[in-house]
Amino acid sequence: MHEYRNLIGGELRAAEGGGTLDSVDPATGEVWARIPRSGAADADAAVAAARAAFPAWSAMPSPGRAHYLQKVVGVFAANARELAELETRDNGRTINETAKRDLPGMAYLWTNAAAECAAAVEGRSVDFGPGHLGLTRREPYGVTLGIIPWNSPISTFSAKAAFALAAGNTVIIKPAEQATVSSLRLAELLKDVLPAGVLNVVSGLGEEVGDPLVRHRGVNKISLTGSVETAKIITRASADALKPLALELGGKSPNIVFADADLDKAAVGVTTQAIFTANAGQICYGGSRILVQRPVYDEMLHRMKEIAGTIRLGDPMSAETTMGPIVSREQFERVTSYLEIGRKEGAELVFGGRSGPEAVGEERFAGGYWVEPTLFATEDNRLRICQEEIFGPVAVVLPFDTEDEAVALANDSSYGLAAGVWTTDLGTAQRMFRRLETGTVWVNTFRKVVFPLEGVKDSGYGHDSVLAYTREKACLIEF
Repeated sequence: MHEYRNLIGGELRAAEGGGTLDSVDPATGEVWARIPRSGAADADAAVAAARAAFPAWSAMPSPGRAHYLQKVVGVFAANARELAELETRDNGRTINETAKRDLPGMAYLWTNAAAECAAAVEGRSVDFGPGHLGLTRREPYGVTLGIIPWNSPISTFSAKAAFALAAGNTVIIKPAEQATVSSLRLAELLKDVLPAGVLNVVSGLGEEVGDPLVRHRGVNKISLTGSVETAKIITRASADALKPLALELGGKSPNIVFADADLDKAAVGVTTQAIFTANAGQICYGGSRILVQRPVYDEMLHRMKEIAGTIRLGDPMSAETTMGPIVSREQFERVTSYLEIGRKEGAELVFGGRSGPEAVGEERFAGGYWVEPTLFATEDNRLRICQEEIFGPVAVVLPFDTEDEAVALANDSSYGLAAGVWTTDLGTAQRMFRRLETGTVWVNTFRKVVFPLEGVKDSGYGHDSVLAYTREKACLIEF
């Protein structure tokens, strides 16, 4: 059993107190690795290392920083399979997702960040008339803290680290304790690629090491991808220091099918593309509310049932598996509680509803956290299964008659991260762009992430980009 270590100041270190946490394979429920259980002393050490590295890193000309980021791209190219397998083992995402979707995308993200290093130092000139020269300059914040979730560790690690580093900041990454191994292994691989202290990775529980990092006066900006509840805790904890925050939070994304849509494409778009197979539905922008115009409602239900019947649960490391387990026992219990809530609320169970060994059907995975793709149907958008984020392979379908009704249903949510629209009418598509209260709208596709990925309402605010990790300083010369 491998025991991983933090990266602090260019060194791999155990937690200061020597404590560890178990990493559990969600497919089997068995412990397979151990990670540091860090505390306040480790938080102090990471901040000190990042602050010590900041002057040289921020003063480095942008081509120099770009060169380092391009070296990171080489690390992904050389170690993609290992990182993909570690992430699959750690959080249950299928190897098809981690190896074929995530890792190639992350290499591109680091390449893109390298190309944008120059933009981080570009300013503006302002004409104040004779005898005056006005200009602005972009400057990095200093030490940035990226708090990343368990559902896509390497993706969010990369988004928070690459853009912040490109802008001249130094970085501390705090992974979620449920799925930390791939982040710690990536830190090991980057130890000798980036200058010491420029990137630091510290694992542990939120209340033991996350809170000291959030409150630390040496941290200048925080970016979180996580839950609304975590965001509220971080907002309160960081308030005394008035730290700028970027919060990419949960969602209850509507996926709207109009009667004129290409139904073959839409049926895939609202099922395997949007919610059921992607990380077992554990995605913040998953299309968990499926709105279907009444003339094609029955036909869509039929097509969705057929697609659900082709989804294969099983060994996440097998290329034939199309959906993996829930990440942890705690999350498994949360998701399965909503299966019971849906039944008690009177929603119709269209398909699915089984969990545990009954869902996976393989004895060797009987101890894992399995929930099969599940669809409820209702006409009442007030139900808890329609309003609350389940974060699992559970969706609800609601019929609608008119475009106005579809918009009202879609916007009747405390969340506003993303939405999908399926239509062949360009006018409908353009109107929905304007009318839907979300940060992203996809038409005739779903879950193709583009930046900025930014929410509204309870889905948060701010995003990760190179310019978002800089602030603009105004300068004026009178002569």
